[in-house]
Amino acid sequence: MSELKRTVAVHVPVLARVEGEGALDLRIVDGEIAELRLRIFEPPRFFEKFLEGRHYTEIPDMVARICGICPVAYQATAAQALEHLFGVELSPWARDMRRVFYCGEWIQSHSLHIHLLAAPDFFGCNSVIELARIAPDAVRRGLRIQALGNELMDVFGARSVHPVGVRIGGFHGAPSLARIRTMREKLRAALPEAEALIRWAAGIAVPQDDQAFVSVAMRHPDDYAIERGGIGASDGLHIGADAYADHFTERQEPHSTALYSDYRGQPYLVGPLARLNLNHDRLPERVRMLLAETGLVLPSRNLFHSLVARAVEILLALHEALRLLDGYREPDSPWVPVTPRAGVAYGCTEAPRGLLWHRYEMDADGRVVSARIVPPTSQNQGRIEADLRLSLLNFGLDHPDDALRLHCEKVIRNYDPCISCATHFLALNIGR
Repeated sequence: MSELKRTVAVHVPVLARVEGEGALDLRIVDGEIAELRLRIFEPPRFFEKFLEGRHYTEIPDMVARICGICPVAYQATAAQALEHLFGVELSPWARDMRRVFYCGEWIQSHSLHIHLLAAPDFFGCNSVIELARIAPDAVRRGLRIQALGNELMDVFGARSVHPVGVRIGGFHGAPSLARIRTMREKLRAALPEAEALIRWAAGIAVPQDDQAFVSVAMRHPDDYAIERGGIGASDGLHIGADAYADHFTERQEPHSTALYSDYRGQPYLVGPLARLNLNHDRLPERVRMLLAETGLVLPSRNLFHSLVARAVEILLALHEALRLLDGYREPDSPWVPVTPRAGVAYGCTEAPRGLLWHRYEMDADGRVVSARIVPPTSQNQGRIEADLRLSLLNFGLDHPDDALRLHCEKVIRNYDPCISCATHFLALNIGR
């Protein structure tokens, strides 16, 4: 007589330490995964729809409201797209300060994720409060670095949450030389802390989870791509932002209010590890040397190396901000004039969580006819599900339900999903 199948259901109503709400349904039958669905169920926010009819001057401030953690990414991508369509050539000052502004967001977002969201998982802690009891110096260092990133965003954005400093054609204003001098001193003082953070992150024991996946990130001929460049993939793809829709497709799944993205019919990875896999040859010499000390071999096939990748990008962002602020002078004007025109605008930048793509159809008066925004979390959703399947098999499906739940949460949090951005995150239901 064959053994009867055993079914066990586990319900966890909330996934802590991610931005947004969602659930994972996992059903295991006879030691095999019969069903795995990452459900994002936050209601759609309709940003793309209510951008319609808005004047181009309103767009940077409106799209910043999509996310309170990475507003600069949305502003910079929208501005880039519209400036390209309108034939705007930014001044060298504005171009460089846009990158500095973006560096501030990378610093604050990466530090927040490392210390408050991800690291507790690898120390057996439920929260950063517990982590602070066993690693107080590391947590204090992380909070200082995060605060520095917020301050750098405030310098150019007038505030760090939903900043208002960007306009099409540059910035509304320019920071004073005195404020930049103070900022440079703080950035320079943070370099040893960022270097120590890389060593600390590289020393954290993470699962040895080898997987095959395609990395997708921007590439630039000279710089580590942040706010400009083309779109590249680890299989050799290199395209402009205007060709994104020819190679990447979105689809709706009934269990998710976020769209899934595919590249050549398969899920793909965006984010810090994908960027590092494709762009480690563009890192400054000092950052490359420190990365080599960690022993991390690139390209990496272990998604848990995203933790170290974020630490590396913090140090990169500090070096870039210092380089671009060297010899800072207040410009005659922080912006250049803009004349709108009808057409289709495309833009892409690297948000902290990965590639962010915008498309706007504009009329001759500079108003939005239609908008399409593809955030990194929705692009990673299919990859998260694929990762969960492989990672759970490596972990072992015979573990108790609580252990499976914790492992799934660790995998999902590792992507730093911003679920509110993705809707157009973990109650866990396990059936055995």
